[in-house]
Amino acid sequence: MLTVHGDIRSSNCLKVKWLLDRLGHDYHWIETDVTTGVTRSPRFLALNPAGQTPIVVLNNGSPLAQSNAILVYFGEGTAFIPDDAYDRARMFEWLFWEQYSHEPYIAVVRFQRALAGKRADEIDPRLIEKGNAALARMETALMGRDWLVTGSPTLADLVLVAYTRVAPQGGFGLEDYPAVVAWIARVEEVFGIS
Repeated sequence: MLTVHGDIRSSNCLKVKWLLDRLGHDYHWIETDVTTGVTRSPRFLALNPAGQTPIVVLNNGSPLAQSNAILVYFGEGTAFIPDDAYDRARMFEWLFWEQYSHEPYIAVVRFQRALAGKRADEIDPRLIEKGNAALARMETALMGRDWLVTGSPTLADLVLVAYTRVAPQGGFGLEDYPAVVAWIARVEEVFGIS
């Protein structure tokens, strides 16, 4: 059986859980509180030298780290990865963009506010500015369409919904992004996210 080491508070971990659940995989979840230092233990570092969650230990004992890499591994051969090479490349474009231009702002601010207890005035305003720019880009991309890449949901939608849906926990208002709000509801429905 698959084993997933994840912190349930992390949307990077949750997106792996959501895909595994949606695809009907059996797995054992090991709750891994990243704030306790457990991810720096020799045992954990043997699985993932980067000391990060999530990590999946496959049935053959091989570890696989990095949420988006895990999603691609399990998404292969499903409708969540487009068959068309161009559409697949566009999906990857969004996956890379999420890690470089979305998650470093929205997820970091959410962590600082919701989990580390920082006040709004203690947050670097550049993080807020760039987080709102990411939301604005998504709003533009979703105007007049249901999904980011094709006419049906792909991993791009799952990857980006993870932190977008909890952006208000970091103080980001979604009221200026109605296409994003409607899209969140669609993605949550497809993946059974509550």
